[in-house]
Amino acid sequence: MPLLVMKFGGTSVADLPRIRSAAAKVKAEVARGHDVIVIVSAMAGETNKLVAHVEGTSALFDAREYDAVVSSGENVTAGLMALTLQDMDVPARSWQGWQVPILTTSAHSAARFIDIPRAAIDAKFAEGFKVAVVAGFQGVSPEGRITTLGRGGSDTTAVAFAAAFGAERCDIYTDVDGVYTTDPRITARARKLDRIAFEEMLELASLGAKVLQTRSVELAMRYKVRLRVLSSFEETDEASGTLVCDEEDIMESKVVSGVAYSREEAKMTLVSVEDRPGVAAAIFGPLSEAGVNVDMIVQNISEKTDGTVAVTDMTFSCPTNQVLRAQKAMEDARARGAINYDHLVVDSDVAKVSVVGIGMRSHAGVAATMFNALASENINIKVIATSEIKISVLIDRKYMELAVQSLHDAFALEKA
Repeated sequence: MPLLVMKFGGTSVADLPRIRSAAAKVKAEVARGHDVIVIVSAMAGETNKLVAHVEGTSALFDAREYDAVVSSGENVTAGLMALTLQDMDVPARSWQGWQVPILTTSAHSAARFIDIPRAAIDAKFAEGFKVAVVAGFQGVSPEGRITTLGRGGSDTTAVAFAAAFGAERCDIYTDVDGVYTTDPRITARARKLDRIAFEEMLELASLGAKVLQTRSVELAMRYKVRLRVLSSFEETDEASGTLVCDEEDIMESKVVSGVAYSREEAKMTLVSVEDRPGVAAAIFGPLSEAGVNVDMIVQNISEKTDGTVAVTDMTFSCPTNQVLRAQKAMEDARARGAINYDHLVVDSDVAKVSVVGIGMRSHAGVAATMFNALASENINIKVIATSEIKISVLIDRKYMELAVQSLHDAFALEKA
């Protein structure tokens, strides 16, 4: 019998009426002839409460006990979902991570999957059960302790189950009805995409699109798991939502599929750094050790020279909440003589805007169209970074929404 994985996020199971509504969607898929594995998150706000309880108990808490407490929210939802399905005459039972078992590493609060054996759940399906409701976000370590999977863990759990069980699709139910060409709150012309390639979704997710977590998209791409993003608050059918799939499953992609943005960016420039072999390693090594997530990098050749030594300016971007850490890493590196520079310039009033599309591989002129659109709105570009299917620019934050609207129009993304 074909198997489907359905994942419901926190807002989709926030209270008993919403759990019943989600259960009705599960029942509809059972009626269509599917066995279903349901992955549930904790009810909206519950995980934050549990984290606060742990942090209120001890500042230096045991990570193993943290996972034991924080994972309990999903257990409650799984039990309530199974009870609701039983009340609807759907044969269902709940599963906690250790019961499946979902085998993970011992990295508490950031565990990774090792294996998901099928035998226990397959045996229940063979007995006549139609639905397995699995608590997302959790697993069990080789030592037998409960682990949690970190941010986006329930999405990742859903994809991992779809891969392990060879599901025909993994449906992610959320509070939006699909993946859009850009944020509909910024431009009313944003259009819901019927299909998007894994690579495009991965770029959009990494650039700030909140629909899916990068980790779950990476896993789906690796195991060729077809993902469907759809709303838990609307009537849905087989054509609803957005399908995230392999590039080969899309007849022909537009040159650009979407425009993404990130407000939380900062630009940092080391002025007058020695232009010599190894200087980049001397800068970005300490930043890496300090846990600074560097994104865009530009090196300029300065006009002046410091005596007989050529000097350059090195510019990079990072999240605004890592600026202080980056400053300290650079000051410490200078203090111990690893690098030498005149001063560090920080600009925290920037935003990153990106266009993404697999069609860029075979089409020229995307950069020219992008830069002309920004120039026509008098928006100055501070930094440019490119990849095979993406072009990103740093601009003044106050122009971010205007830039997104302008690029959306320039690439005619409102048209199918």
